[in-house]
Amino acid sequence: MVGFLAVPVAAEAQQAPKNVSIGFLMLSTAEPAAPLFRVFVEALRELGYVEGRNIIVERRYAEGRLERLPDLAAELAQLPVEVIVAADNVSITAAKRATTTIPIVMVHAVDPVRAQFIGSLARPGGNITGLTFDAGQEISGRLLATLKEIAPGLSRVAILRQVGAGSDLRVLEAAGQKLNLTLQVVEIRGPDEFEGAFATMIRWRAGAFMITGGPLTYMRRHHIADLALKNRLAGIHFLRDYAEAGLLITYGPSLSDLYRRVAGHVAKILKGAKPADLPVEQPTKFELVVNLKTATALGLTIPPSVLLRADQVIE
Repeated sequence: MVGFLAVPVAAEAQQAPKNVSIGFLMLSTAEPAAPLFRVFVEALRELGYVEGRNIIVERRYAEGRLERLPDLAAELAQLPVEVIVAADNVSITAAKRATTTIPIVMVHAVDPVRAQFIGSLARPGGNITGLTFDAGQEISGRLLATLKEIAPGLSRVAILRQVGAGSDLRVLEAAGQKLNLTLQVVEIRGPDEFEGAFATMIRWRAGAFMITGGPLTYMRRHHIADLALKNRLAGIHFLRDYAEAGLLITYGPSLSDLYRRVAGHVAKILKGAKPADLPVEQPTKFELVVNLKTATALGLTIPPSVLLRADQVIE
């Protein structure tokens, strides 16, 4: 993780405006977001925007409570701030409803066109731009294919989905069909619904489950991993943080890379660029993480072909 090092500020930094305020909005709590926030702040620093010197970052965390997001977004809009960085789909939605004039920069939006945040990736239009978590159908296909490689007899995979967090199920269904996998969606709305979700998976006789994302599942990823082991279900996701928490495998975009890159969007807007004209960028850095400890606990053998492809093996 990038640390805070006392490095000289680039010559370009001297042109950075004084007393710039940036809003940062997230459904999560501050603690799990801290490493990613540090990446974002350090990337801003490298671009000449130093917190406490020429920028102020107004952080607002909803502590996992969806109902708090509208008020927090409105609070940022009223301060006012020059830019609002909104991490996830529910935060982006709240920010969009709070302002149509303050630029909003997405960090890891899921299907932002379908969510009606932007008109297109190339020309977003309106006051929203940033980055999307989406990287095409092949990512879902590769993740499910890797799971099938580990468990060849697998036929049923549950899709654990947070309501309102986004995700195009059509992409997953297409990937599942190619692998002869039957998928069933299990939705959650609050932190008290995970036990019930796993009970539903067991009744359906799922052999594994895939989390499609959402800040709530991210906040409770350790709890989900514990429930997965308790119910002897292999769990997969796109973010490495879930494998580090105890899920079997993850393959997808690097979240820290997205937080680093989003600083570039913020800097461009602070220097006068219009969100409507800034193309939304897709992920470029991906990583496969295998939790060998979890595989052993589940009685699964990870094939050498998977281990050779892995960027990290957790033992």
